[in-house]
Amino acid sequence: MADTAQKSILSRLSLPEELADVLQSVEIVVPESREHLLELAFLEGDDDLVEVAYDVAGTGRYVEATVGRCKNGAAVNYTEEYMRRRDPEAMVIADDGPTDKTRYSDRFGTTFDTTRSETFEWLKEQKRLIVLPFMSGDKYRGYPSLLVGPDNSGFFVAGLADLQGFIPRDQVPQGFEPSNVIYLAPPFRHTHFEGRQVVVHNRLPKMHELFSYNLYPGPSAKKGVYGFLLNRGEEEGWTTLHSSAVRLVTPYDNEFTIMHEGASGGGKSEMTQAIHRETDGRILLGENTVTGERHYLELMDTCELNPVADDMALAAPYLQNDNGKLVIEDAEAGWFLRVDHLTEYGTEPHLEKLTIDPPEPLIFLNIQGQPGSTILLWEHTMDAPGKPCPNPRVIMPRHFVPKTVEGPIEVDVRSFGVRTPPSTHENPNYGIVGMLQILPAALGWLWRLVAPRGHSNPSIVTTEGISSEGVGSYWPFATGKMVRHANLLLELIKNTPRTKYVLIPNQYIGAYKVGFQPEWLAREYIARRGNLKFRPGQLIESRCPLLGYSVDNLKVNGQQIPRGLLQVEEQLEVGHDGFDRGSEVLHKFFKSELERYYSDDLVPLGKQIIDLAIQGAPVEEYSRLMGDSFQR
Repeated sequence: MADTAQKSILSRLSLPEELADVLQSVEIVVPESREHLLELAFLEGDDDLVEVAYDVAGTGRYVEATVGRCKNGAAVNYTEEYMRRRDPEAMVIADDGPTDKTRYSDRFGTTFDTTRSETFEWLKEQKRLIVLPFMSGDKYRGYPSLLVGPDNSGFFVAGLADLQGFIPRDQVPQGFEPSNVIYLAPPFRHTHFEGRQVVVHNRLPKMHELFSYNLYPGPSAKKGVYGFLLNRGEEEGWTTLHSSAVRLVTPYDNEFTIMHEGASGGGKSEMTQAIHRETDGRILLGENTVTGERHYLELMDTCELNPVADDMALAAPYLQNDNGKLVIEDAEAGWFLRVDHLTEYGTEPHLEKLTIDPPEPLIFLNIQGQPGSTILLWEHTMDAPGKPCPNPRVIMPRHFVPKTVEGPIEVDVRSFGVRTPPSTHENPNYGIVGMLQILPAALGWLWRLVAPRGHSNPSIVTTEGISSEGVGSYWPFATGKMVRHANLLLELIKNTPRTKYVLIPNQYIGAYKVGFQPEWLAREYIARRGNLKFRPGQLIESRCPLLGYSVDNLKVNGQQIPRGLLQVEEQLEVGHDGFDRGSEVLHKFFKSELERYYSDDLVPLGKQIIDLAIQGAPVEEYSRLMGDSFQR
């Protein structure tokens, strides 16, 4: 029987009958504050190390994760290596609405109805449920949402609250009617889905249900909410971009905003980070993997960074203006920061300080942390002896980060990041992207359709070789039709002609290992220029038309970038032949991916652009098609 306090909070919620039945059948707790959420993460006990475990039929007690109480937060560690990364095949669709995704019935050979009913019954059997109200997207103009999960999933709930924000118990408004609900039932992973991460989207007429059958926040607390927004945008004619963004204040006090898109591992979080330096302060631009030669740069006076977004940027119609530039705002309240690049003290002092001595305790995942100790970002959990987990994370509430930009902001340049492999004459590959490629808008759209997942992706369970993350690089999280999203992306590009496009590689440029230095230095270069207008002769058409234009020469703070990092065919280890064979790899990949979009539903302009790519048309034809000009 619900007590008076429980009846009071339930009376403020406007719920469908099935959800109301679940919540009236069991004791519930609605978090009162962030401090309360952290208490729930430790099961509201005094133990410094707790096990998040469930009784699994036929198996017995199964420990999914441990949560260690440390000085600077909660160290969450999963017992299975598999659970430390997002499974890209986690999503299935239960309803009969329009979709290009795998349906539940196709994958599991039955309808979802029985499993859905069993999930509700399992929730009713719990001693207590956590109920978390929050807003998906804009905290004022977004969509009322709810999480319902067992009370020992507190770390997951606290993580979602940091990522999406939450409404404290005493601030839940009367008549709060969720249009999205996440149901969390971790043991079903074992009883129904052979141990796999499964997230089921069920789009009902007035409710988007998401059933999360695992405790890794990636597919549900983060990307599941992203799916809510993409579905809403697909219905209403707008989208949420898979991107980070940063406002740069140059040493000359000019402001410039860059938005960086790309597949997981494409450098979104890195775009808001400071340039990494050697111990002597120099910047290692790149190291030749064949000869060992290193190129350094000295740049002491860099741009001030004002982060805007880390992974999801709303591009809703109510944000746009008549200025011809894209306007965005952060779709999240916190950031899911991957820190695999931090392997020793001093790599990124700002983030290290923020996590070692945070304003309030944080949620850390896949990072070692003995109870009572201070969690250090470079002490990654080991998947096996000598094999650190490639996906260590910290959830960072955005208001903890200094100088974040609040509210809408115009975007000057949209960059796209791609993880590239080493490429040489002997072993040609698609690692032929120069440090900064200038793209006509039509090519900017094409790159967002093919969205290469790229080389050695650390964020997800993946396969070798080049593959696509799908339209917008957000396709793994979308529930509907990919051509619909392709049209929405192209319409957004057409409506914002003053926002320009560039392509930036990370990890390798030809034979050079470069990490994320290209985007950090390109960021400095573009912001100091203030635009993408060039004198005649400064831009040259790339030997690979899909790469748009290459910069003939590029100086950062008066220092010349080696030509081979701008035009990869100039590297001795690559040459024209090696470059052209890498270009063939890229063109074959584009052709195979783009053919999927060529349908009657694609707008005519989209068909024209794809025709150019399949024909191998020169870059000037892309520029003419949408009226691009890069001349001063």
